[in-house]
Amino acid sequence: MLWKGRKGSANVEDRRGLPVKGAVGGGIGTLLLAVVIYFLGGDPTQLINTVQVNTQAPAASQKRAAAEDEMGQFVSVVLAETENVWSDLLRKNNMTYRHPKLVLYSGSVRSACGYSSAATGPFYCPGDQKVYIDLSFFEELQRKFQAPGDFAMAYVIAHEVGHHVQTLLGISDQLMAMRSKVSEREFNQYLVRFELQADYLAGVWAHHVKRMQLLEPGDLEEALNAASAIGDDRIQKRAQGYVVPDSFTHGTSEQRKRWFNKGFTAGDLSAGNTFKAKVL
Repeated sequence: MLWKGRKGSANVEDRRGLPVKGAVGGGIGTLLLAVVIYFLGGDPTQLINTVQVNTQAPAASQKRAAAEDEMGQFVSVVLAETENVWSDLLRKNNMTYRHPKLVLYSGSVRSACGYSSAATGPFYCPGDQKVYIDLSFFEELQRKFQAPGDFAMAYVIAHEVGHHVQTLLGISDQLMAMRSKVSEREFNQYLVRFELQADYLAGVWAHHVKRMQLLEPGDLEEALNAASAIGDDRIQKRAQGYVVPDSFTHGTSEQRKRWFNKGFTAGDLSAGNTFKAKVL
């Protein structure tokens, strides 16, 4: 994606390096813990020495920090492009696009949806209308899921922003109203349609990125590969050696690719009603 030199979003909230409530870090918290260790008969210098070692910044850490800074800039630009596209598309549908915040965090984070760790992966919280991303996920996307490329990462961001669009359209509230009315198995089926719609909306966004001539050769393939890599069937097969379709919540690899591609082809909301689709 041709992103360098483009304007980033002002709606990025950087919480990287900030302590999460309840965690013990350096400073006064460390000194208090050292006092407790002393009175329990332990050696508090071991704790203090550990903190001192961990707060030093070796060359490898500095290099990683530089890479994450660049990644943070990339995320900001992608968010800005989603703001441009969805502001225009919703305006054409007589709606106003309310920009979501994107929170960068490291390790763990608290949102209106509760406490989450980096293991959760990127997520959108409708309670505060924010997208949450630990940038280490993008390294995992490349290494663990074999889905490299900057547009693979852009697809993930666009998918989460797609959930924000669903919130603005009232679809998220309609989905959650079903939770207490149907069985878990049935609700999972609704979740699959909900997630596939977010993939469709990510494809709509990518359609307009192409129109702006920001796509590079291979970008579309990177997004489709990422969509396939995080399908329920592939994730379950990798984790446990078999798949349980009734427990799917996001859709199969083929379904995720198909709905992203449908959005990429259509470029608007017209063909994105996954809830009425006879074939997913």
